[in-house]
Amino acid sequence: MMRGPGPGRRGQPMPPMSMKGQWGLLWRVLKMVMKHYSLQFILVLICLAVSLVCSTQSSLFTQDLFGEYIPGIQEQARQDALIADGVSPEEAAIPPEGTEAIPPRTYGDLTNRLFTLACFLTVGVACSYIQQRLMLVVTQGSMLRLRNELFEHMQKLPIKYFDTHAHGDIMSIYTNDVDTMRMLISQSFIQLFNSTITILYVFVLMVTMSWQLTILSIVLIFGTMLISGRLIGLAGKHFTAQQQNLGKLNGYVEEMTDGQKVIKVFCHEDEALADFRTLNENLRVSAHEANRWANTMGPINNNLGHIAYVIVAMVGAVMSLSHPTPVAWLGTLLAFLELNHRFTMPITQVAQQMNSIVMAMAGAKRVFALLDETPEADDGYVELVNAYEDENGNLVETDKRTGLWAWKHPHQADGTVSYRKVEGGVTFGGVDFGYTDEKQVLFDINMYAMPGQKIAFVGGTGAGKTTITNLINRFYDIQDGKIRYDDININKIRKADLRRSLGMVLQDTHLFTGTVLDNIRYGRLDATDEECIAAAKLANADGFIRRLPEGYNTMLTGDGANLSQGQRQLLAIARAAVADPPCLILDEATSSIDTRTETLIQRGMDALMKGRTTFVIAHRLSTVKNSDCIMVLEQGRIIERGTHDDLIEQKGKYYQLYTGNAIQA
Repeated sequence: MMRGPGPGRRGQPMPPMSMKGQWGLLWRVLKMVMKHYSLQFILVLICLAVSLVCSTQSSLFTQDLFGEYIPGIQEQARQDALIADGVSPEEAAIPPEGTEAIPPRTYGDLTNRLFTLACFLTVGVACSYIQQRLMLVVTQGSMLRLRNELFEHMQKLPIKYFDTHAHGDIMSIYTNDVDTMRMLISQSFIQLFNSTITILYVFVLMVTMSWQLTILSIVLIFGTMLISGRLIGLAGKHFTAQQQNLGKLNGYVEEMTDGQKVIKVFCHEDEALADFRTLNENLRVSAHEANRWANTMGPINNNLGHIAYVIVAMVGAVMSLSHPTPVAWLGTLLAFLELNHRFTMPITQVAQQMNSIVMAMAGAKRVFALLDETPEADDGYVELVNAYEDENGNLVETDKRTGLWAWKHPHQADGTVSYRKVEGGVTFGGVDFGYTDEKQVLFDINMYAMPGQKIAFVGGTGAGKTTITNLINRFYDIQDGKIRYDDININKIRKADLRRSLGMVLQDTHLFTGTVLDNIRYGRLDATDEECIAAAKLANADGFIRRLPEGYNTMLTGDGANLSQGQRQLLAIARAAVADPPCLILDEATSSIDTRTETLIQRGMDALMKGRTTFVIAHRLSTVKNSDCIMVLEQGRIIERGTHDDLIEQKGKYYQLYTGNAIQA
């Protein structure tokens, strides 16, 4: 059976788009393109129009050939024959009784007309080539900017977004959905504009030839459009479902790839395969239904176009019987039938593009849904700066790293700026918090951490330990209460500066593709190689790093898959050490390190924590015995607080956790 909602299957499916919504998305995509490539796009439209005018010259030539040049050449031959028989040129120019006068033409005139046609067609080919080259620039440039905008916007989203959306589904937006938009811009848009220009221009030409046949053609095409519109609506909802199911499938594959070891340990290969087959079948069904309706449009429109062509030809043939110049009308009819084909062909081509267009609309909806996500709010104005003390003891801001941090506080009242040394004092006052409005996680949290103190949080799983550290970082904002950092409300501190002042070592370590040195330097990009190596020594990571094939230059890939979990966590500690922040948060920082290694690095950790306010989350209580204060949490409330000895003496919850003995009633 499929599991319930989890990290890989969160969120509600998008509702199907209305026709108004689809046009709105098309307009938004067009505005996105025109924002940066308006000149190129206008040139593309000009090239399309010129290419269309040039290509229709062949149809007009058919009309001239049968209506002017063939009769004119025949008339010239008749007059030449009469003159050869001794008839004067004036008498030879008189048309036979019962016929209209036809201007004589020569093969030279026809040659000149053919040369003119060749020039038009050459210009049309050149415009078509220029249009394709310009669209290549427009399409790839637009995709470059779109991906940049997506990634830039994603960096501004709150952690909550990534906690509630499958990572594979987000990746699917960058790959599948963006690619459908590329097809929309490079092919479908051009087809739509080309079809619109063709229909308007050819309509004018058809009216000038025969308004009666034009009305008949419009009536027949209107019926075709009604059928196509119905098929588009049926295909649209299935293409939306297809893109959503594709995102779910990608999210599941990403989740299962990360959890392969767990799958094998618990022998869940068959269950994982069954879940995958269910998701894959959902994708197959939605894709089958979408393409079934979309692919039906082509044959139906083609056949309806052929039927319309035959009907117009039959009516035109009947009209030719009563026409005063049947030969000239024959040229007009042939040209009209070719224009009629050009008139119906764009509709057929658009119908054939509908599967790509509707799929692109579904992809564009997902792309713009990500772009429309509300970015992380940041109303802070207090900044973290490097500073030094002058001879009078005043703090002075500097661009150089001095090891002394200060809060830069601009005063809106008089425009002055004051500086305050970062000491690391953190207080919680009556803090309530819930990840959702329906379920509260923390209740009336009151605590204070004096500068330089080591504060430990202990308690069972789900007690709220990590949540408290998430609130200090402002990964989430509280519902009630106050959190102050050096007596400054953290809402007034810029988030980037707040987080820069808080070094954090997470339980789930993430390493990036790059060298070992690059991963340590990630804590502070301007750190020198010597500073990175010193940080590694402080974290006791230098020994194993030097045993790697290329030492500090060893390339790490796949989240450091070639390292043990303990080694990866040592690198994370070194990364925090090189940042040299005023405050530290250690979330189970030594959970993946054996007790012997833990003993070896404890002195390094103590040196790292010296003079810094440190928050420690630990299940291994031996690591928090020397804390200045231990907070015991249970179901989102602080139920005990004190030093290790105080809490052992109380024989409460901490005593039970530390000794493993149940409390006697």
